[in-house]
Amino acid sequence: MYRKHTCGELRAAHIGQETTLAGWVQTVRKFGAITFVDLRDRYGITQLVFGERMGERLDAEPLGREFVLQIHGSVIERSNKNPNLPTGDIEVTVSDYTILNRSAVPPFTIQDDTDGGDDLRMRYRYLDLRRSAVRRNLELRYAVNRSARNYLHENHFMDIETPFLIKSTPEGARDFVVPSRMNPGQFYALPQSPQTFKQLLMVSGYDRYYQIVKCFRDEDLRADRQPEFTQIDCEMSFVEQDDILRMFEGLVKRIFLDVKGIDYAEPVARMTWEEAMWRYGNDKPDIRFEMMLCNLKKPDTVFTDRTDHRGLIADAGFNVFDNAETVLAIAVPGASEYTRKQTDEITDWVKRPQIGMQGMVTIKCNADGTFKSSVDKFYPEERLKAIAHACRAVAGDLILILAGAEERTRKAISELRLEMGQRLGLRRKDEFKLLWVLDFPLFEYSEDDNRWVARHHPFTSPKPDHIPVMIGNDPSIPDPSAYLSHPYAQIKANAYDMVLNGNEIGGGSIRIFQRELQEKMFAALGMSEEESIHKFGFLLGAFEYGAPPHGGIAFGFDRLCSILGGSESIRDFIAFPKNNSGRDVMLDAPSSIDEKQLEELQIGLK
Repeated sequence: MYRKHTCGELRAAHIGQETTLAGWVQTVRKFGAITFVDLRDRYGITQLVFGERMGERLDAEPLGREFVLQIHGSVIERSNKNPNLPTGDIEVTVSDYTILNRSAVPPFTIQDDTDGGDDLRMRYRYLDLRRSAVRRNLELRYAVNRSARNYLHENHFMDIETPFLIKSTPEGARDFVVPSRMNPGQFYALPQSPQTFKQLLMVSGYDRYYQIVKCFRDEDLRADRQPEFTQIDCEMSFVEQDDILRMFEGLVKRIFLDVKGIDYAEPVARMTWEEAMWRYGNDKPDIRFEMMLCNLKKPDTVFTDRTDHRGLIADAGFNVFDNAETVLAIAVPGASEYTRKQTDEITDWVKRPQIGMQGMVTIKCNADGTFKSSVDKFYPEERLKAIAHACRAVAGDLILILAGAEERTRKAISELRLEMGQRLGLRRKDEFKLLWVLDFPLFEYSEDDNRWVARHHPFTSPKPDHIPVMIGNDPSIPDPSAYLSHPYAQIKANAYDMVLNGNEIGGGSIRIFQRELQEKMFAALGMSEEESIHKFGFLLGAFEYGAPPHGGIAFGFDRLCSILGGSESIRDFIAFPKNNSGRDVMLDAPSSIDEKQLEELQIGLK
């Protein structure tokens, strides 16, 4: 037997017992005739003591880092206990040992505070996976997986696999394509999601389906993207939106409880897309803190009081505001004491190319009730006070104002809000806030193509009361400059996103399940009848054989794990991730293939 216990198992109750352990040498510390070794495996670390009797043998065959070692010995009480180790009350006096395998000197230290950079650790990922920090991430990932499966099983969902080799129907991100040797000149695609298959399963009568499934998208990468990623993919029949929301906020709450010990008892907040854009400037707001936007250029179109703040900045002769398409402000709590150096640094931050603003206006709401602004000569104190009131600012707050083109300014103030929340410690990694964002626009207008594109995907149903609008109107846009007045611009999708701490972790919709409406959707997206039949004839045909009402959701599994683990990058929670160029530097993939393979596939390279 290679081991009787693991390296994380022994406790004070085992003192006096004989044991056999096996694992990797973490450290070797020699003190005169006594040698201490930390032996590590997946479960933890145990300190070993090699006494004088072992000295000559250790001198003849010394132990090195990452040697694979088996030892036999006795569990004894540790004189200098280590409260930071679960095994810190004991150590093992070694009576015999066997070097099962030697190790070359590792290219970086196998410990939490490693000296290896990202590229080096990715090249030797099999060594990086030995580090306890990475192991904890994968343990968390497994715990999320197990919790999700248990919840879905208890709620009568069936885990059904769907194919990885499918038909290419690019409707957003690029497909990865796979050549078929048996069908020369033809290609499979790897699925961006199992979307059409899960809808077909609903047609087939499997009314509660799920998969924890790999998906593939050939798109530019960032911290929260990988070319292959994992979704918790779910679909239900005979449901309305509220059924979906209740079921899957229950799923996430269960994961919180099982994985983090958090009993998320409060109802999950719900917000329309318009509210999110108006209050926070984006459709995945972080609601752990307030600091909501104030639009000083446009009247409120969302809230019941329909407030119009335009008069607060008008007719002051300040061209930056007068000529701007939009003027947006946030009140930063407790920041009125910021120095000129601090406000200049924030101004420089918004001027960065990633943010793209020309400058920033500030208003200090002083503790004594006075106001001081960088544009005092245009706005007297009474107007500054009125602006502060509109921004819901109180004494001690600092108002930050950006002005410019609407889309850029909205994105910039949204990023600035998050940045200030980070600086003020309002975005704590141990606090979790869930939000449903609802009622997205069904369509977006593409100026380049002069046509509608699906904001979500082409299988999303309009809200029930908007279906007649879609059926009864021509989707064509005769005058591109007037697309906002087209009836299709007002259609809302029966769609929903779940947001956690400012990150979209899940998205779904009630689906179209009638052929006429699905054909109308394809036509609105510029597909001819022939093209829609070529790409999705199987789905349209299925809708003629008793398709039930259905809807579902897909959670970004990797992203959910990274947020629960307090990381910005999903790579930390994937065993063998790709780098930012989509390469596996350990395998050196993608790579070229030999001429014989190309000939068999009848593929020539330019």
